[in-house]
Amino acid sequence: MVHIFNFNDIITIKDLKREDIDYIIDEAFKLEKVAKSEENSDTLNGKILGMMFFEPSTRTKLSFETSMKRLGGECIGFENSITSSVAKGESIADTAKMFEAYCDGLVIRHEIEGVSKFISDIVNVPIINAGDGAGQHPTQTLLDLYTIKKEFKKIDGLKIALVGDLKYGRTVHSLAYALGLYDVEMYFVSPKELKMPNEILHDLEKNNISYYEEENLKNIVDKVDVLYVTRIQKERFGDIEEYLKIKSRYIINKELINGKNLIVMHPLPRIDEISQDVDNTKYNKYFEQAFNAVPMRMAILKQLLK
Repeated sequence: MVHIFNFNDIITIKDLKREDIDYIIDEAFKLEKVAKSEENSDTLNGKILGMMFFEPSTRTKLSFETSMKRLGGECIGFENSITSSVAKGESIADTAKMFEAYCDGLVIRHEIEGVSKFISDIVNVPIINAGDGAGQHPTQTLLDLYTIKKEFKKIDGLKIALVGDLKYGRTVHSLAYALGLYDVEMYFVSPKELKMPNEILHDLEKNNISYYEEENLKNIVDKVDVLYVTRIQKERFGDIEEYLKIKSRYIINKELINGKNLIVMHPLPRIDEISQDVDNTKYNKYFEQAFNAVPMRMAILKQLLK
């Protein structure tokens, strides 16, 4: 049976079923050679992708641009609100409607949760949420799952720890929901001040998905296949003193993981939560993870814009 990926937008990972995720992962594998410039594609020739980035971004923005160009398309847009007419007082709605007139799809990053959904309700082109405040980051989750599948040839049966800022980290919010569709053991490792939001825990429990909460990283490092590490997000704190108290709570270094049978992932940017002595070890998958954004986002764009 051929799976039909029947979506106009990618707003939240909660909209996707397991078969949707498995399908898009398989499509990303097929595009690896194009992503590496070993083959060419003109699948999206003549298509234009709009980039509305109200928050800073390096990997997400560049990988979307690379993905679009690898498929023969083009990108237009801005990388912060200062360089758009929003700085003059134009509403987000008006900016989005203007982009709709110029583009075949929109990628949106904003500091306020829910903006991508709001825009998807007022325009008639596909919308991709590239991160909304402390909400979700669904395409990051898809590339994370793709990375795990490449490494282990499976997702079911793995033990995966999400480490660091689980309160504000939108990448781990999306990832927790997605992993709940698979037969995995999840460990949520964080300071009590930055634990996974109760809403997400409640949703997991409602669907009979088990998880373990832990404050001490050393208690779980021998148990897991994946350490998914996130930075403590300074920009989400109202009180800088609170940030300074916990910013270096978890440090992943070679000594901690040496001899362990695991991989280390990180959505990046990192600050000090992963030591550079991990970079040249077999445990490091975070730079490969950054590359994997390209075939995965190519697969997503190909489905939404073709």
